[in-house]
Amino acid sequence: QVQLVESGGGLVQAGGSLRLSCAASGIIFSINPMAWYRQAPGKQRELVAVITRGSSTNYADSVKGRFTISRDNVKNTVYLQMNSLKPEDTAVYYCNALNYKQFWGQGTQVTVSS
Repeated sequence: QVQLVESGGGLVQAGGSLRLSCAASGIIFSINPMAWYRQAPGKQRELVAVITRGSSTNYADSVKGRFTISRDNVKNTVYLQMNSLKPEDTAVYYCNALNYKQFWGQGTQVTVSS
């Protein structure tokens, strides 16, 4: 069974930073591309960042230059370093294993105050 457990969210002031973590199990983590998504109240879930098995990365335009996705294949964990946070980054953040897209964790709430 695929399990994804996100952590690291919280309340932060605009301009601050947070580091999200997602521990994955039930998959061969090292060969799976991983992604972070977010969903703000009343909005659709949107793709934030992707990291391939070879650690190539891609980002939504709204977070380029501020967010960094990384992975640790020993710890089976994917990270999202978020800097220069803005109120519009407020959302529940989810990770996803792109070869197992139907599985989602509980998410972690990020709230950025102005």
